[in-house]
Amino acid sequence: MDLVPIQRGGVTDAKVGDLPAEAAGALEATAGLYDRVGFAPPWICYIATRDGEAVGTCGFTSAPARGCVEIAYFTFPRFEGQGVSTAMAASLVSIAMKADQAVLVFARTLPERNASHRILEKLGFTCIGPVEVPEDGTVLEWHRLPDGVA
Repeated sequence: MDLVPIQRGGVTDAKVGDLPAEAAGALEATAGLYDRVGFAPPWICYIATRDGEAVGTCGFTSAPARGCVEIAYFTFPRFEGQGVSTAMAASLVSIAMKADQAVLVFARTLPERNASHRILEKLGFTCIGPVEVPEDGTVLEWHRLPDGVA
């Protein structure tokens, strides 16, 4: 799987092939995110591709703040159940560790047990517990400590 950076304005520099309908909304949302939090590679969003075909989107919700960075990922529906989200999340963790080995990577999920819980557990995240987020309500927060930190 490859991650293609989404640039300012919600566009990509690389040919990604035909984008599913879900991608248009994701690209537009990414442009809005950059307007709010800035554009600071590698702490940006990406289109995930497999064999040149767009299979999902993922990224960081902003550059690290206070030593922490949040990841998010979305697999396009026809690719669900194929390990795409796991690969995207693992790639984001790898990008974060290469950029800043001391950063704490975190993610937020719905409270109900779901595929994201299993993905995060597989990647070494620990559920810290519920947190209140103004735009999402009660969610679970998951932390992955930097390598070598217990």
